[in-house]
Amino acid sequence: MSEQQHSLSSSVFDQSHWQISPVDTSNLSDIDERINNKTKPLGALGQLEDLARQLAQIQQSLSQTGSRIDTRIVINKPVMLVFAADHGIAANGISIAPSDVTQQMVSNFLNGGAAINCFSTTLGWQMKVVDAGMLSPVSGNARLSASNMLIEQQIGQGTADFSKQAAMTPAQAEQALTMGANVAAQHIAQGSNVLAFGEMGIGNTSSASALLSLICGLSPQHTTGKGTGITDEQLTKKIQLIEDALERVNKAHGTKAFTPKTALMEVGGFEIAQIVGAILETAKAGKSILVDGFIVSVAALIAVRIAPRARDYMLFAHCSAEYAHQQVLAQLDARPLLSLGLRLGEGTGAALALPLLQAAASFYNDMATFESAGVTV
Repeated sequence: MSEQQHSLSSSVFDQSHWQISPVDTSNLSDIDERINNKTKPLGALGQLEDLARQLAQIQQSLSQTGSRIDTRIVINKPVMLVFAADHGIAANGISIAPSDVTQQMVSNFLNGGAAINCFSTTLGWQMKVVDAGMLSPVSGNARLSASNMLIEQQIGQGTADFSKQAAMTPAQAEQALTMGANVAAQHIAQGSNVLAFGEMGIGNTSSASALLSLICGLSPQHTTGKGTGITDEQLTKKIQLIEDALERVNKAHGTKAFTPKTALMEVGGFEIAQIVGAILETAKAGKSILVDGFIVSVAALIAVRIAPRARDYMLFAHCSAEYAHQQVLAQLDARPLLSLGLRLGEGTGAALALPLLQAAASFYNDMATFESAGVTV
């Protein structure tokens, strides 16, 4: 088994499993000097300067010899991995659409008709769709199942209804992280150094809200919003179901200090768990993680709870319109690049942030210095 493949014999929920190296901060003064000597007032490019600084640190941490400050920022083969799965909680009618829509939207992805397809094509992302556990896989459609966009790695046919029982087994939670890690490793091996993760799954905002409540000890009243646009009545029911789930989990475990494994097993989703594994693998490889909206940010928070050093490799694309996203970003001490009122998911916010990474790399690599331009200040 290759170094990048993960065995289920060791727990993927242990920090030691991932062996994520810290970002090298010894060259930060050199990076700052390079940025500050560009032909501009100090700090004039605002958040783009912070972005360039982080990208340079991530990439130059991998260089062990020579003059690291001479390393250019390279955005190579950016890949968007959209993970899809279904959720048992959706059977309670707390989403704008039935679970059938998960499979229908995945078919739309594979046909190139969704917003994430449009953005990926326009902005230069390679896009893949991962079936992490849909109720109705597309394998019955020979043309779609043969698509080179599709990666089939189902954990099961949707999770159980977590308001009544654990969403998945401990073994499924472990398997999900492993599978997510492996798909990220495959694309890193092909040369991708910026990875973004999207999601599709009717009911997955309920799962993300429940996860946030469990791992942060927050009331569902403060972690639960309208998702893609449910009614006030549905929101009330959604909050009640999450409260029921928390009561069930508290009785089962007798504690409010829940580990990432317990949280994912009890109220998680197969796509969310696979994204956690993909994030951790990307950080382990020293590559940049472009974090999307509320659901992916919750996955990022869980990844950081497993391996805190993963945070150093995360770039936060946007703050969505989802009620609790700002709370997740605060937990991660994150400053997002965009605020567009998005509430679609799919990885759309992360896709839209790629030009900002490219712009940060461009000025860092190619903008003249005062000395080279003959400008005196």
